[in-house]
Amino acid sequence: MVNLFLVVLVILVANAPISFSLASTSNLERAIFSFGDSILDAGNNHFNKNCTAQADFPPYGSSFFHRPTGRFTNGRTVSDFISQFIGIDVQKPFLEAQIAVSNGSWKAYPSNGINFASAGSGVLQATNKDLGITPIQVQVQQFKTLVEQNHIAQTLVKKSIFFLESGSNDVFNYFLPFDTPTLSPDTYVQAMLVEVGRFVDEIYKLGGRRIAVFSLGPVGCVPARALLGAPTNRCFGKMNKMVKHYNKGLESLVKDIPVKYPGMVGVYGAVYDVVQRFRAIPTRYGFTDVSTACCGDGTLGGELQCGKEGYKICAKPNEFLFWDYFHPTEHTYKLISKALWAGNTARVRPVNLKTLASVTF
Repeated sequence: MVNLFLVVLVILVANAPISFSLASTSNLERAIFSFGDSILDAGNNHFNKNCTAQADFPPYGSSFFHRPTGRFTNGRTVSDFISQFIGIDVQKPFLEAQIAVSNGSWKAYPSNGINFASAGSGVLQATNKDLGITPIQVQVQQFKTLVEQNHIAQTLVKKSIFFLESGSNDVFNYFLPFDTPTLSPDTYVQAMLVEVGRFVDEIYKLGGRRIAVFSLGPVGCVPARALLGAPTNRCFGKMNKMVKHYNKGLESLVKDIPVKYPGMVGVYGAVYDVVQRFRAIPTRYGFTDVSTACCGDGTLGGELQCGKEGYKICAKPNEFLFWDYFHPTEHTYKLISKALWAGNTARVRPVNLKTLASVTF
């Protein structure tokens, strides 16, 4: 597949006025800027005292950090693993960095990137706004302010990789029984994709030249579907149909990046397909349970948030696909990260993240 990746890069070069080549990641300054929801959130919500979407209590973080960090899993997320693969420290949450720089305990913002993701947020600005989350429109504005105030060097922006994963909360909320949607599923998805397009446009204007957009996983299979009264012996088909429609739009958007944004390299991470493979042949990937939450309670472990009064926890988290009612375990994130980092075009395309990280302009 490496040869195919190089062929694709040659095509991208032909369409871009800015020349770039491949180089060893170990010799280059690298940073990751992450945007989105709880799949990538490194703890921003913990520093937002007005936010009720929290994972800053045990047993979150118990398998790796041995303390809660605000991440909605038992350990590391995709951003953390990819940072490790590149060879840089994991990124701090923006709100933590902002507080530290403001009070003088840090002299400057970190040079290895920043995590802006906020659990509970969506690509639609109205999604979960009553929870006090930070939507991606505000997340990108936070980044923009740092760039405009020279807290982040333009040279670093150009060298950095931008991650976006968002949309699962929008889709899940569409099916909430007490909130009748005013838009058809297709119109709703198109509204979501418009916001993603605006996000990519803003990153490009601010100097970003490499971006990875991750598809949603099979949201209709999360244990929390029990809260919706959805079938518990199979995934929620209507929800997954909507997810696949959105993912198809994301991939189309990524395919258009080299033409619409000269000099920018876009990558689409096919997370949905990766996770469905885990579900289809679980034992190959070390799973004994791909349906219920390791931590929670009720049907599928999906009716009570992990850590809340009355929760139960499994003995072997690494054998579970899901950590809590919405989110994967660290083991699942590690497998997803490996697929995105070095996988073939069935998992990530047109190039993998290892190749994306090696592109120099």
